Amino acid sequence: MLKTNAAWPYILLAAVSTMRFAPALADTAAQPEHTHQVVIEAVRFEPLDLTVKVGDTVVWINHDPFPHTVTAVGKQFDSHEIASGRSWKYTARKAGVFAYTCTLHANMLGTLRVD
Repeated sequence: MLKTNAAWPYILLAAVSTMRFAPALADTAAQPEHTHQVVIEAVRFEPLDLTVKVGDTVVWINHDPFPHTVTAVGKQFDSHEIASGRSWKYTARKAGVFAYTCTLHANMLGTLRVD
């Protein structure tokens, strides 16, 4: 005679219940961060003023034929030189308003606002 495990129906029920509720659990996970883009072209930042949330990432892409930097006036962030055709990204970790410039071209100014 073959013995059966009396717990088997309960194990099966638990497995099916977990599968049914798994998508609902995934919906409660943290929302993904957003990525924003600033284009460096014609010796300017576009957009000049960008507002993001804490945790968002900003990518600066250099379309000019020469290097630029993205350097916060208070030194909160500094890309160092970004070569032509290259990019640099920064993840905003602190709320505030951050004016930035290109240290190679002082007339290039931008503002990053982090909520």
